[in-house]
Amino acid sequence: MAGILIIAHAPLATALRECIAHIYGGCPARIGALDVLPDSDPVEVVAQATAEIERLREDNGALVLTDMFGATPSNIAARLATVPQVRVLAGVNLPMLVRAVCYRTTSLDMLVEKALAGASKGIQAIGPGTPAPEYGCSPTPCAEAAADAAEQAAAGATDNVKAASGLSAGVLKPAGAT
Repeated sequence: MAGILIIAHAPLATALRECIAHIYGGCPARIGALDVLPDSDPVEVVAQATAEIERLREDNGALVLTDMFGATPSNIAARLATVPQVRVLAGVNLPMLVRAVCYRTTSLDMLVEKALAGASKGIQAIGPGTPAPEYGCSPTPCAEAAADAAEQAAAGATDNVKAASGLSAGVLKPAGAT
């Protein structure tokens, strides 16, 4: 299961991690947050971020999510992109983070793909004429992750992929989800 580190302008990183704890009824393991303050020393924050990546990284690596490309937090995160089995994405939003948590058991490349899709699909213009989703709400990303894993298992995927369809394998579902 990939570790996830959020690096963002204070207090966004901590707030996003707290949102995940709210959604899942507790913060899943191996999710870190690093808030960058206006007076933070970038050299010190890079050292903290490097230590966090070493603490959070798992067999399939780590994903670093940062807020705004080109700003200090993303410049710090970019330094981690040279670490083996670490990927960095800028433009974090809550749908991206939820999707990343749901797909942590997949390969790092698939995790990046799913997180990016979650970020872009989570951006919608809502107005008086906007139709509601067919079932009143969009399917949860975790339900999609379970469906993807079941589809792969049906196609004869490996035992590791088959295991990704259940909670015991690390696929998390939002509190109240069935």
